[in-house]
Formats: sequence, structure tokens, C-alpha cells
Amino acid sequence: MAAEIHSRPQSSRPVLLSKVEGHQDAVSAALLIPKEDGVITASEDRTIRVWLKRDSGQYWPSIYHTMSSPCSAMAYHHDSRRIFVGQDNGAIMEFHVSEDFNKMNFVKTYPAHQNRVSAIIFCLTSEWVISTGHDKCVSWMCTRSGSMLGRHYFTSWASCLQYDYETRYAFVGDYSGQITLLKLEQNTCSIITTLKGHEGSITSLWWDPVQRLLFSGASDHSIIMWDIGGRKGRTLLLQGHHDKVQAICYIQLTRQLVSCSADGGIAVWNMDISREEAPQWLESDSCQKCEQPFFWNIKQMWDTKTLGLRQHHCRKCGQAVCGKCSTKRSSYPIMGFEFQVRVCDSCFESIKDEDRTSLATFHEGKHNISHMSMDISRGLMVTCGSDRIVKIWDMTPVVGCSLATGFSSR
Repeated sequence: MAAEIHSRPQSSRPVLLSKVEGHQDAVSAALLIPKEDGVITASEDRTIRVWLKRDSGQYWPSIYHTMSSPCSAMAYHHDSRRIFVGQDNGAIMEFHVSEDFNKMNFVKTYPAHQNRVSAIIFCLTSEWVISTGHDKCVSWMCTRSGSMLGRHYFTSWASCLQYDYETRYAFVGDYSGQITLLKLEQNTCSIITTLKGHEGSITSLWWDPVQRLLFSGASDHSIIMWDIGGRKGRTLLLQGHHDKVQAICYIQLTRQLVSCSADGGIAVWNMDISREEAPQWLESDSCQKCEQPFFWNIKQMWDTKTLGLRQHHCRKCGQAVCGKCSTKRSSYPIMGFEFQVRVCDSCFESIKDEDRTSLATFHEGKHNISHMSMDISRGLMVTCGSDRIVKIWDMTPVVGCSLATGFSSR
């Protein structure tokens, strides 16, 4: 079912260690088992499987359990060995795994949603299972009683979820492109704020409780870093993917962000530098460089007897400009633009060659990545997607450190 491909890192790119094959449909989620050579997978083929690495180097399923509905999301708590599996029918099922990972016992079913479950988080301290679903709500249930504690509804599908265990803040991304910050209480909740900045549906979230940073990936191919702790409303835009960003993970120790997209792209962003915030786009009725009217400026067109021009924006200064005043393209990584983007001619002249040096590395996962999970302590990453294949990667050559010891080579 699988073969070991590389045993040691050989270059400064992700090293594919193993492939796990055998699913009959897309793999919705895959998680590495801490301190074990094992992977837990949940699939649209209605199976939850635990794969353990054998002496041959291959991964074989030690647990193969068939559910009543396709598996859409999963959470695993290693210390208590509890697995929570969200399903397409809206239910969440809890299981307990034996110490040798060869047996899994059913615990209870939670009627969390009326439609597909999109994300699950388990909080041991409060004994809550928190989840989002395509029924446009976030719910939190008591794992002791199995009863519903509270629900909050949104105007569109709730697609992803992060949770701060200390403050009980829940971050919920939805298909409208909005992120809602909720304070969860025992039987109620309150909206703290909403974050708007993406032009597409939110596909992934990552919360770093140490620096109090929230990262969001979206179908607009971009990532935004929100400075929640600073409360300055500071946002950094990162654009380096060619398809929707499906999964993100921030490594606080090395200040690096790992992101994966639907086209198989894997990006590692250097966040340990002072980046510039992208400017707000300015609005004007005429070009802010040559003062020629835009096509909706009827009065100025009539007064000057000229045809109106199309409006564009310089990505570096944010000014509204016409095509003739923004003929150049440039990358500007310090502002998150790893691709060439439109800049006005004066900004192009101000960008030096060293300003175009990339602040991220880009790699090819060679399969559709719909979900990614990292074991940061070992520098391992697992990816899965619609091609039914699960890949296990050694990321230590890319993140540039021995994460287990905290030693950084930079």
C-alpha cells in the first residue's frame, strides 16, 4: 500500500518520506500521531483508519472503521487518545483508541449540525467539542453529557475554525470571506469583532496564541496575517499561490508560515522580518498621476473633450492610476507580493533589485492538497486531497532548524 521513498533529507526542499494509498475516495483529513510512526485518516469513502509504519517501511491500517456517512472533518487529542470525526450528515462521533493503536471503541454521537461538518476542535479543560458546518453555524457541545450548549448562526456556510483555549475566543471563517471572532460562554456567546479583507471564501485558519496572530487562507489565492494581540488592525497580505489556499500552519519557534494550495503548491514564508502592510486602495475620479478622467467622470470628459480611461491601482502606493501611468509590473516581497503585480511607473523606479528578492520558498507537492497537518516537534508534515493519496514529508530542510531541540541554523 505504501513505500518508503527517502529516509534522509537530501536538499533544501520538502523530502517525501512515504505515500499512503488505499482510500476509495478523497481523504478529508490526515493527522500524524505524536511520538508514533502513524497517521490517522478520515475519508469521503466513509472510513476512519489508523495507519502504523511496519518494519518494512510501509504503512498498513491497524484500524479500519466504516462510518454511516462520508467523513468530512477530524480532531484527535493524543493525551486522552480521543478521536472526533465529523460527517457529511452533520453528526460528530467520538472514539477512544487503545494504547497500541490496534483497537478503536465508539464513545458517543453528537448531533452537532444539520449539514456537513467542516471543522472540529476539542477542548479538554472545558470538555467541549466545538464545530462548524454547512448549516451556517458554529456549535459547542458538552462531551460529558453529549448535550448541546450553544449555537451561533452566520449568513453563509461556516468553513473553518480556530480556538483560543485561554480566553474561549473562537475564530470562524465563512464562505462570504468574513472571519467572526466570538467569545463562547457556557450557554451563550457574544460577537467581539468581524474581520474583512479577503475577496473569496475563507478556506483555512491558524491561530498562534503566543504572538496572538491569526492567519487566514482563502479562495482568492491569498493569505492575510491579522495582528489580534496588537489591536492595531495591522494586516499583512501574502500572495504566492496560484490556487486557493487550503491549509496553513505557523511555526512560532522559527517565525515561518507553511501554506498549501489546491494545485499542490507548498510555500514557506519568512515572517521573521519587518514586512510592510499593503496600502488601502485610493479612489479618485481621475488618474492621480496624469489627471486624465476615468470613464465614469462624465463632467471632466465633457470639459476636456477626452475619452475616459479605465481605473487601475498601484499595489505599492495604492493610488488610482490609468494604464499609461502603470505600464510596469514588479514583485515586491516585503509587502507580500511574490508575483509580479501592477505598480505605477514612479513606484517601479523606486523598487531596487534587492527589494525583489523572494521572502518565501515555493515547492511542488505534486497532488491536490485539501488538508495539511504538521508535527512541529519532529518537523513532519502530512498532506492529503482529492487524489486519495496521503503524503508524509520531512520539512526540516525547509524550515531550517531542528525543531525538537529548538536549534535554528539561521
